[in-house]
Amino acid sequence: MSAGGGSKLPVDGSCQPEQSTACGAGQNAAWRGAGNAGMIRASSLMSTATASPVPAPPAGGRIPPQIPYIIGNEGCERFSFYGMRNILTVFLVSSLLLDLPEAARGGAAKDVFHTFVIGVYFFPLLGGWLADRFFGKYDTIFWLSLVYCAGHACLAIFESNKAGFYTGLGLIALGSGGIKPCVSAFVGDQFDQSNKDRAKVVFDAFYWIINFGSFFASLLMPIFLKSYGASVAFGIPGALMFIATFILWLGRRRYVMVPPAPSNPHSFLRVSRTALAAGGPGLVLAGVGVALALTAFVFVKSIGFVIAFCSAMVALIAFGGGGVWLQLEKARGAHPDDAVEGVRAVLRVLVLFFLVTPFWSLFDQKASTWVLQADAMTKPSWFQSSQMQALNPLLVMLLIPFNNLVLYPALRRWGWEPTALRRMTIGLAFAGLSWIVVGGMQVLLDQKNALTIVWQVLPYALLTFGEVLVSATGLEFAYSQAPPAMKGTLMSFWNLSVTIGNLWVLVVNAGVKNDAVTNAIKSTGFGVTAAQMFFFAFFAFAAATAFGLYARTYREADHYRAA
Repeated sequence: MSAGGGSKLPVDGSCQPEQSTACGAGQNAAWRGAGNAGMIRASSLMSTATASPVPAPPAGGRIPPQIPYIIGNEGCERFSFYGMRNILTVFLVSSLLLDLPEAARGGAAKDVFHTFVIGVYFFPLLGGWLADRFFGKYDTIFWLSLVYCAGHACLAIFESNKAGFYTGLGLIALGSGGIKPCVSAFVGDQFDQSNKDRAKVVFDAFYWIINFGSFFASLLMPIFLKSYGASVAFGIPGALMFIATFILWLGRRRYVMVPPAPSNPHSFLRVSRTALAAGGPGLVLAGVGVALALTAFVFVKSIGFVIAFCSAMVALIAFGGGGVWLQLEKARGAHPDDAVEGVRAVLRVLVLFFLVTPFWSLFDQKASTWVLQADAMTKPSWFQSSQMQALNPLLVMLLIPFNNLVLYPALRRWGWEPTALRRMTIGLAFAGLSWIVVGGMQVLLDQKNALTIVWQVLPYALLTFGEVLVSATGLEFAYSQAPPAMKGTLMSFWNLSVTIGNLWVLVVNAGVKNDAVTNAIKSTGFGVTAAQMFFFAFFAFAAATAFGLYARTYREADHYRAA
């Protein structure tokens, strides 16, 4: 059922509507409130209407009048998301998990937080599939936004009830993740050939409003939590999400509505299935992946469902992808050559995506591990640990123009071209460097030295610089490497790289609960937290090294659509 009216027309853009995560799916850089330059450019190329929409596009290449409704919706939604996300760890430690021993609260809070993030970046698969196959983008956004609102309501109502609160987190993950692949593509649908040059302006506005919402949410919500309690602190983001949904609904009769497309007979999954069905060593390798996935669930009681599920997913993708690669040529004939080559292109990029997953392990812990460290640092009485996260969007808004206008041109003048793969390699290294700094500060704190929270500015700056190099660059790079029919698939896997990155955090947290591991760490003279920090730094440096070596042999493609 449609939640609102609107014109419906076919699409002939560079990103095929039959892909299950839609044009623009996987734009996690944008949805994280940082690293949005890649989203801006990629999204503006993704959806172009060819039929004359109703209402007709404004003459003279003007911005469609319905765009302010979508921008307003996005600003409120981002404030609501970051408003609850950035106080989640502090609330868990200080309130919801008080029944646990004090020493165990931090680890438990990190488990909850990163499980939530895993859900946020897994559910875009569902949202994109629903939009492309059944309901279209607007209806998917509208109805999942109501689920999103219900999740916020649960957080505000069940502040002292774990079951109710966790239900709220699940609903928010479903709602936020489900609309993620739809919103930017929905913006692209509002443009056609007569005004497509104005799409870049709109995506710039998207970038600005996302960081604006994240910045003020990070500053204000910790204050509301401290001064007025959890019900108010979680209720305000819920009210903003309701306003976001209402603003979206107000423009329902103005939007261009692109209908769902029929199933693609030459999609990534169907070409892969044909290749494996031909039999051979690739099928055996894929079978190993299935066996490992099932084995992961055997240990579900000891490692938990989330770790088991994500581990199974990694096994299926890694071994299944390897199997498809071995016998992809057997799919020729049953599928066009461009579809087969598209699958090959996706598989090649997947190696790079896998090597990027350690970055997300480090990045997302700024809202968990770094907040817990900030709690132990000296700071003004009016300043809350969670407010340090406001540095991230602020620095992003400074670093992206600095890089594009100053740093990259200077490097080119000096004879060094900052290619996408070089930037991503350096970004991984900078992320690792930020964790060396954080680990060093943790050692000083463990030795009972007083450190001011101002010291965290340095690792935030290093990590955000790494984010701009990895996240924004990686999104645009991924878009450029896949042929049109495979772009949605590749963006899906980009989203999953965030999920897998947070899986590593859960795995490490589970590992340090083992007595043998804990005793081994203590024998080094480091505390458990400091040792984890140095481990993640090493993890990022190892990934940067492997990424750089693989990048040297990677032959870049250029699959932007022709003008």
